[in-house]
Amino acid sequence: MQRASRLKRELQMLSTEPPPGITCWQAEERIDELRAQVVGVTGTPYEGGLFSLEINVPERYPFEPPKMRFLTPIYHPNIDNSGRICHDALKLPPKGAWKPSLNISTVLSSIQLLMTEPNPDDPLMADISSEFKYNKQLFTEKARKWTQEHAVQKNMGVVEGNKENTPDEKASSRKRDAFGTHQEAVEPPKRSRV
Repeated sequence: MQRASRLKRELQMLSTEPPPGITCWQAEERIDELRAQVVGVTGTPYEGGLFSLEINVPERYPFEPPKMRFLTPIYHPNIDNSGRICHDALKLPPKGAWKPSLNISTVLSSIQLLMTEPNPDDPLMADISSEFKYNKQLFTEKARKWTQEHAVQKNMGVVEGNKENTPDEKASSRKRDAFGTHQEAVEPPKRSRV
């Protein structure tokens, strides 16, 4: 009962006063299944992208954090091939920072901040983390390319009926492998000035 009334309040707040660049809505008729979209922040490799997320609200919410994952493939050290997110606000203490005073809006805002400022010291994707730390230019190029391929082209316009095309996870994994982790140690070619 507490979960349902709190979720109704949170969804009302998200629809009337959403955080900048974030939308969230109820999926189907189930109040415990939500969808969200986060706009990539200007000045980041995710700029211009619209990233869809799936949110599952547990029975013990707000005493347990919501489970969130990206539906849109994203090249990020803290987000894996299946969209799982490594973020303290999504874990219970002692390893995490979730507390009942947080809400879905604040967690979505903190995920948008994580997109702006990745945490390479607590990665889900070690190869991308290493690239972020030691070859930031290559990381930025790959992240921009992924954004253009997955978050700009697939999300042109409004999501019809609040249903997205879920990405083929095997294909996104193959694409990440196709970029090749062997490029991590290779220095990008120098550009000549004309």
